[in-house]
Amino acid sequence: MASSAIASSSTSFINKKDVGLSAFSSQPSFCIQTAKKKMVSKKIFSVMLPQQSERKPATTGSVKTGMTMTEKILAKSCGKPEVTPGENVWANIDVLMTHDGCGPGTIGIFKKQFGQNAKVWDPEKIVVIPDHFVFTANERAHRNLDTLRDFCTEQNIKYFYDIKDRGNFQVNPDYKGVCHIALAQEGHCRPGEVLLGTDSHTCNAGAFGQFATGIGNTDAGFVLGTGKLLLKVPATLRFVLDGEMPNYLLAKDLILQIIGEISVAGATYKTMEFAGTTVESLSMEERMTLCNMVVEAGGKNGVIPADKTTYDYLKDKTSVPYEPVYSDGGARFLKEYRIDISKLEPLVAKPHSPDNRALARECKDVKIDRVYIGSCTGGKTEDFMSAAKLFQVSGKKVKVPTFLVPATREVWMDIYSLPVPGSGGKTCSEIFQEAGCYEPASPSCGACPGGLPDTYGRLNEPKVCVSTTNRNFPGRMGHIEGQIYLASPYTAAASALTGYVTDPRDFLM
Repeated sequence: MASSAIASSSTSFINKKDVGLSAFSSQPSFCIQTAKKKMVSKKIFSVMLPQQSERKPATTGSVKTGMTMTEKILAKSCGKPEVTPGENVWANIDVLMTHDGCGPGTIGIFKKQFGQNAKVWDPEKIVVIPDHFVFTANERAHRNLDTLRDFCTEQNIKYFYDIKDRGNFQVNPDYKGVCHIALAQEGHCRPGEVLLGTDSHTCNAGAFGQFATGIGNTDAGFVLGTGKLLLKVPATLRFVLDGEMPNYLLAKDLILQIIGEISVAGATYKTMEFAGTTVESLSMEERMTLCNMVVEAGGKNGVIPADKTTYDYLKDKTSVPYEPVYSDGGARFLKEYRIDISKLEPLVAKPHSPDNRALARECKDVKIDRVYIGSCTGGKTEDFMSAAKLFQVSGKKVKVPTFLVPATREVWMDIYSLPVPGSGGKTCSEIFQEAGCYEPASPSCGACPGGLPDTYGRLNEPKVCVSTTNRNFPGRMGHIEGQIYLASPYTAAASALTGYVTDPRDFLM
């Protein structure tokens, strides 16, 4: 067995380099005049800036400070040659997304502030995706969908992924599912752009090398009318992940390691930029997992440099031209963290915080009641492929109810059509059925945000659940006394087979 990557209270595999605030700002020199009598008075009578003499341009040209990816994107969006952390800029927005949870409130603010007959700034840059409270009998939730539909018709919104027949999502050709994954699959995520959404996990799109962050309804209402928003440029934390990824780890383990190291407040209003050989080796879906959970560390946004993997993913998804940007060699990072991924072990986040990090093997005595695989964090095609792989290798049946909630229509179709590597041609659905899992549900956010009492997979009782979702605060996924262990799809599947929190290496090694 590999040596432990973390101790209970600390880790020895991350090195931090403090750059210091002096890298971000310079204080002007002041000349202070004082009145003199018998002694120098300490009272300040005036403060004057030193005299400035006219300076000629340097013969070598203008001097430009190195910028990070996020700084470059925001500089471009506000029309400035450069920006610095802490600076407030009016950013021009490339894409605004809203969903059924926040859309009606955003629409109400827009109409109140701009007028009942006002028109949005650009109907082709607004994306409306129902996903939160779709499959429920609640009439108020249905009214939210009606509000979105009426507004999109009135404003001629091009990208409205509607659902009318909630009894069978398959008969709704426009319905997609979870907004963050649908944004990627439908080509709305593009390098170098600014994407805002009325959901905290909008940072998911940073995997494409763009600035993506969640905003509130008031800000979104303003963007609907103007296409602009005042944003403060965040400082950047850089995470360099190197080393070969062990076959029992997934990106969920990596982000849980980072959040456990810096805490849920460690990146408050900061960019989390990911780099290194490990990151370069990740697929787009795994990169999304990394960026998706930066908000659980308080981050403003997460970002990964675009490369061939990015371009290949986008090839058949968008014809909109885009311009990727990369951090300069002299870019200013607030801190740099380095992690040797080859030494990490499978992790979980114990209740009730995403930074309550522990080794999966340290929790082997925790008896569980169910497993939930789904959400924007852990409900993508590769997440289900990973779970199916572990089930197939084990040849065992699950010992606790195992809920499967695909993020989108495309993921749902993949579960039923794509063969799992090494399975002899079996699909995920066939493997899940053999393992005794519940049938994959209709694509949506499902129980991740808690939802209404009739939400599929919701914790309506104080149960213990291993989940591939992103938050485990009290009341998340339902019951206020529920116990949620956040984990990768590998760890979730392994736990389903034993009825306890289980290290996936018990089946994969």
